[in-house]
Formats: sequence, structure tokens, C-alpha cells
Amino acid sequence: MSIDGIDMVLHPPSRLHIAALLAKVSELEFAKLRELTRVSDSVLSKHLTALGDAGYVRLRKAAVGGRQRTWASLTKTGKRAFDRHVAALRTLVADLPTAAE
Repeated sequence: MSIDGIDMVLHPPSRLHIAALLAKVSELEFAKLRELTRVSDSVLSKHLTALGDAGYVRLRKAAVGGRQRTWASLTKTGKRAFDRHVAALRTLVADLPTAAE
């Protein structure tokens, strides 16, 4: 699943954004996650499914006010994968010249 530390499950920008948001909280409600990532329900659902299939995200469903709601959280495996991916990205760009150079 990874090439030189880059995790191809987390590599797509929307998935990386989702993981970054979930890394900061214990869980996030689907609608809020959709709002923050600025993607459609179907796109968010597809990415959450891919992250869930990899064991990186856990989904919890419950009825609130008579409506079914979904919350997403990053698993321990997902947090470790996210941290490794970010470290690999930092290593990848560490020696790049700055814009001023």
C-alpha cells in the first residue's frame, strides 16, 4: 500500500484532507465533514468507504431526532498510516529550494 512511505490509500487529496480533519478530533459527523471538505455526499461516502476498507476509518451510525446520522473517526491504524504518510511527504520536500531561492 505504500511506495517510499507514501500511502496510496491516503494519497488522493480528498482522502488526505479527510484524514487530516479526523486526526484532530475524536469523531466528526458526516455533514460537517462534507462541509469542511467541500465534496458531495457521494464523493465523501466513496472516500470514507475506501478509508474504511483499509481499516483507517471507523463509521458509527445512530438515529438522532428521528434521522439516521453517521460519524467518522480515525482508527489507531489510520492515525499511524496518516503520521507515516505526512512524514514521508515532509521528507520528500525537505530538500526542495524555497520560492525565494
